Amino acid sequence: MRVFAAKFLGSCAGLGYFPFAPGTFTSLVSVVLFVLFPSLLRIEIALPVLVVIFTSGLWASSVMEEVYGHDPSQVTIDELAGQWLALLLLPGGWFTAALGFTAFRFFDILKPEPVNTAQKLPGGWGIMIDDLLAGVYANFSVRIVLWLLSFFPVAMPL
Repeated sequence: MRVFAAKFLGSCAGLGYFPFAPGTFTSLVSVVLFVLFPSLLRIEIALPVLVVIFTSGLWASSVMEEVYGHDPSQVTIDELAGQWLALLLLPGGWFTAALGFTAFRFFDILKPEPVNTAQKLPGGWGIMIDDLLAGVYANFSVRIVLWLLSFFPVAMPL
């Protein structure tokens, strides 16, 4: 039962078993959920949800590492947490969501420091922390892009 629960949570209800790029697929689903449920934009909802996802992810990814080995591709709850952090406190809408998705995937794949170092932490810590740091980089990057776009007189679809 413990392994089943970890696989269910850690794979985001099975998204981690998607046959091609499960991390990217889970990030995409995360963005869609974020846009479809605008209440996730409210800090009083978003932060507790992120805390629950993070703590669940720590446990589930640690168990899944025991089953599949180091940083298994089936673990995608880290993408969910990182992607939502990438969108936290940003304006809603598809344009911002697309920027957040692109920026998060960029930093999650590129792994600039300290993301790369965080990935080497033991167990679920390394799995979860590196994606949260990629989410922080993505969030700040989107903020900068939106700020730069605010200088252009053409209305941007935010």
